[in-house]
Amino acid sequence: MTHRSDWDFFGFPFGFGFAAGTRGRGRHRRWRARWFESGDMKYVILKLLKDKPMHGYEVMKALEERTHGCYKPSPGTVYPTLQWLDDEGLVTGRDVEGKKVYEITDAGRAFLDENRGTVEDIFERVAETIERVVREPMPDVNRAVGRVVSQAYRAAWKLADDAERAKAISEILDRAGKDLEDLVGVKRET
Repeated sequence: MTHRSDWDFFGFPFGFGFAAGTRGRGRHRRWRARWFESGDMKYVILKLLKDKPMHGYEVMKALEERTHGCYKPSPGTVYPTLQWLDDEGLVTGRDVEGKKVYEITDAGRAFLDENRGTVEDIFERVAETIERVVREPMPDVNRAVGRVVSQAYRAAWKLADDAERAKAISEILDRAGKDLEDLVGVKRET
């Protein structure tokens, strides 16, 4: 299960919420448009539940806190995973004051132990991603990207009836993209 950032809609592999992650080893790492690979969430949630029983919303908040606010899981990611873990007997859910609280089972602890390397790899990858996202100059770059996107859409909306000026928005953004490609030596595909 993966998280889809609102910024994915705009074609960004990052954003506020930074839906980016890496996979692989050494120099061959590549940025991906998500924090967790398919199947990772079950390990992450089990590790959280190993610390203490939680209901779904608490799991979401714990994930957000563990990623320093960079990743905000959706209910559509967390609740189906909790249900799958419950169906597999790795957690058990019980009603507490009107909320379903999940607790890891002995089978869940054994599953985590058997997959310790995978779990460590996931958390190492997330820690590296957070480091890349929050270290300089990324906060400034992300603020600037947000400002540009916001202004571009605001201007396009206001200028929708003025085709010539609205087209200028695309041209400005294309020039900025080309300038950035030239800065890093990316060959432009046409």
